[in-house]
Parts: sequence; structure tokens; C-alpha cells
Amino acid sequence: MKRYCYTLDLKNDKNLIKKYIEHHQNVWPEVLESFKKNGVITAEIYNISNRLFFLIDTIDSFSDEKKNKYDLANPIIQKWEKLMWEFQEPLPFRNKNEKWIMMNRIFKL
Repeated sequence: MKRYCYTLDLKNDKNLIKKYIEHHQNVWPEVLESFKKNGVITAEIYNISNRLFFLIDTIDSFSDEKKNKYDLANPIIQKWEKLMWEFQEPLPFRNKNEKWIMMNRIFKL
């Protein structure tokens, strides 16, 4: 099993943050299916203030590239991503077209 950790910010607006959280308490079935179909075993998002932390555990053969390719070809996923982008704020050091930034593990017990 592989683990990936990502981060992203939300727009610093309490109402937008509240709506974003509400969306994630009722994620569209197609989004959940995309995760499962592409080898994601578990997925969790944590937040504090406007900062998000996204943690996924995957099968060993999981590939970010394959999942991204699948999602780009899926109009429902693209609709979800467009909706989520209304709430999300890109990190200033991201690469072009990058949304969630993969984090580096610096400690493990």
C-alpha cells in the first residue's frame, strides 16, 4: 500500500469554507467511483482555517498520472473540479496547472 499526502488552501472566506465542507459531506458518487476505480483505498481531507490536508492510501500500482488522465476524460469529474475551484486557492509555489501539492514526509515513527 502507498500513502500520498497533499495540501491546498481554500479562499479565506468563512462562508466559502463552510460550503466547501458541506460539499465534502455529500461527495458525488462519480467522484467516489473515480477514486475506487483508480486504486484509492481510503481518502481523507482535514482542514484548519483555510488550509487543507488530503491523505490517500492506495494500491501499490496506483499512479497519479493515470488517475489524472482518467479524471480529465470524465466530464462529471471535470464539473466537480470546476465547482471545487470556486472555493480553492492555489498555493503560490505550485507549478502551472497544479492544484493539490504533494507533500514530503519528513518524519515517521
